[in-house]
Amino acid sequence: MPSLTPKRFNIGEMTYRRKNCLIRLRPRSDQLHVSQDRSVIVTARDGFIHPLSQDGFFVHQTRLLSDYRYFIDRKPFIPVALSNVEQHSWMGYYIAPPKVSVTKTSNRGSGYLEQPSQDTLELCISRYVGLGVHEDLDLTNYTQEQVSFQLGIALDADFADYGEVTGGTRQQRGKIRRGFRQLGSGEKDKAWELEFDYRATHSFSNQQEKGTATTHRGLIVRIENAGSAPRYRNKRLTFQITLEPQGTWHSCINLIPKIEGEVMPPAYSCHSFFAEGTRFDRLRDRFLADTTQFAGLERNTLAPVVVGALEQATRDIVALRLHDLDERENAWTMAAGLPVYLGLFGRDTLTAALQAAIASPEMMQGTLPALARYQGTESNDWRDEQPGRMLHEAQTGPLEILNFNPRQRYYGSLTTSGLYASVVAELWHWTGDKDAVRPYISPAMKALHWVDTLGDQDGDGFSEYRTRSRDGLKNQGWKDSGDAMVYEDGSQVDVPISPSEEQGFLYFSKLQLSEVFWWLDEKEDAKRLYHEAEELKKRFNDKFWMEDEGFFAMALDPDKRQVKSIASNAGHVLASGIADDALVQHAADRLLAPDLFTGWGIRTLSSLHPAYNPYSYHRGSVWPVEHGTFAMGLMRLGLHQHVERIARAQFEAASLFEFYRLPELLSGHQRDEDHPFPAMYPQSNWPQTWSSSSLFWLVQALLGLYPYAPLNMLLVDPHLPEWLPEITLRNLHVGKATITLHFFRRPDGGSDYEILEKNGPLHVIRQPSPWSLTSNFGERLRDVLTSFIPGR
Repeated sequence: MPSLTPKRFNIGEMTYRRKNCLIRLRPRSDQLHVSQDRSVIVTARDGFIHPLSQDGFFVHQTRLLSDYRYFIDRKPFIPVALSNVEQHSWMGYYIAPPKVSVTKTSNRGSGYLEQPSQDTLELCISRYVGLGVHEDLDLTNYTQEQVSFQLGIALDADFADYGEVTGGTRQQRGKIRRGFRQLGSGEKDKAWELEFDYRATHSFSNQQEKGTATTHRGLIVRIENAGSAPRYRNKRLTFQITLEPQGTWHSCINLIPKIEGEVMPPAYSCHSFFAEGTRFDRLRDRFLADTTQFAGLERNTLAPVVVGALEQATRDIVALRLHDLDERENAWTMAAGLPVYLGLFGRDTLTAALQAAIASPEMMQGTLPALARYQGTESNDWRDEQPGRMLHEAQTGPLEILNFNPRQRYYGSLTTSGLYASVVAELWHWTGDKDAVRPYISPAMKALHWVDTLGDQDGDGFSEYRTRSRDGLKNQGWKDSGDAMVYEDGSQVDVPISPSEEQGFLYFSKLQLSEVFWWLDEKEDAKRLYHEAEELKKRFNDKFWMEDEGFFAMALDPDKRQVKSIASNAGHVLASGIADDALVQHAADRLLAPDLFTGWGIRTLSSLHPAYNPYSYHRGSVWPVEHGTFAMGLMRLGLHQHVERIARAQFEAASLFEFYRLPELLSGHQRDEDHPFPAMYPQSNWPQTWSSSSLFWLVQALLGLYPYAPLNMLLVDPHLPEWLPEITLRNLHVGKATITLHFFRRPDGGSDYEILEKNGPLHVIRQPSPWSLTSNFGERLRDVLTSFIPGR
């Protein structure tokens, strides 16, 4: 067996260099995404939607356009330069050789000049997504002769659910009506509309649920301001156009969705790249102006990558905002990722809101009420719903609305119920506002009660899962893919399964919520939760610790035997604080052994495991979201060298991707001199909300930030590495105060900070984490904080 002693990789250990580095990775490299709210256009790299592909214009996970291409005289345009401007806007330059004489291009001179670049007809498409879509079409004749041609636009719709698009099997059967008409008669009000109207009905019988469901969705393609009248025939719009030399032609294409009778007109109009008047832009700009901002030195270090990645993460999170679920202007939640996860996902949004709290508490303030509204109220086996259980996902696609599957409202997750209370407590730590947290105490207690009762299926004191739905998820812990839970010989673990990380989430939530109860003067509840957490911790370490491996078991199987596979689950165990102090160092070192640590991050499953597959979802891949959690947990424990290695690996991985944007997951290939960049899970979402949020916790861990707004206090304990010699946080919100802090490395290698600006009551104290195992102060302060709980 190879040695598990961490080896030094030349690439991973060398001084960071950006010079002469051409690596730029892009997940889903054959696609472009333009999105906002519930709407996303997925195109090929040429900017168009091709038939028989997985591309389309999707609204509420319904493909409203399955074919959308532009032609000149029935030939495709040549793409020249295409790019997003922002996440919701995009522009493409295209050229074509019109039918003109080529006498002026017959002499090529010193270059190999092609006709389209010398006698050019340009098409510029400007695309803006907001509810519907507005497109500006601008044609310019850059030749010296008059040109006449036919502009064609192929359009078709199939109203497929996203699952049908990617799965290839059509389940719903409905009727599509198509109609084309002219609107208005005067030149100023003349417009044309091509309408697709779709209705489907499905009779279902799904365990407890029986009935008939219907869906009515549609799309109106409205052409306005066109210099010539379009015709529609054989699923194609055509325009006959004549342009003088340097002449131009403009038209507007508006894609107007209809979802269950609600018309969604585009929020944008002509030339809206830097619009400020829409609700979407106003809310996004307000958040970006109010959120914590980061700045660093432009040096030969990772500092520019760190700052750039954080800035992009902030923009990506707000770009995934689900406006229809807004609690209020400064309280909102977000989708999980593009292009697949545009619904509400319970554990994803809780995790992202928790990790991104350093940027703003707004996501916690919007996610907690959104999930409380969906909390289970009845026993429904098909949906895996039970009273008090928190949501796993809420989807709005046709297959969900028609009840082909239970995901319109599905509860098959342990994680959401276990995490909810910890996010309530974190909102308390950042705001110190009793009125802000009180509404979520009852949902949190109901969720914990579900975990303790119905979530503990055999009464052994550990939570486990087993679906009751014929269409439910087999695995319902953090690793929820069907083949994620494996014995050490590679065989599948049967249900019910008690994952180690889920016990940690429950412990952390109870411990944190007990403190909130103390502040709310609910002393008996505080005492009970604290003692329940401590008893769980004792049981856990006795049952899950593998002495022969010096590590925590992945899970307990149906017979309560340890699943002895070496996996990343133990990182969550450490982060939760449920691990006994004497076991922490062993487990933390094991996480960074080379069979788990790739050099880019920690694998979900050891590379020595017989089921290891670097391309799999949870059997050897690297998930960025885990690393923020690992880093914060290790920071709390005082293991700063471990934090630095994890953070460095992730930011160096981010430096390889366009926009410094980490994907949903990386492959688990080892980083070495022969492999200068990793591969990816082929269907990685990008951006992915919790990959973005993880970056904030990486930085928070390096800076040792611990907010405690109830006492108007912010603890800081920076340990900046050489690759991040300084960083500034502007407009950081703690309670009613805002502060700007500059962190820097001293010449002796230590780290320090200075307050550049402070508004409002806040005491900044240089002290380690209350849970630090490497500081006497940490032990003393932990005793002080836990003494809040009477009878401990």
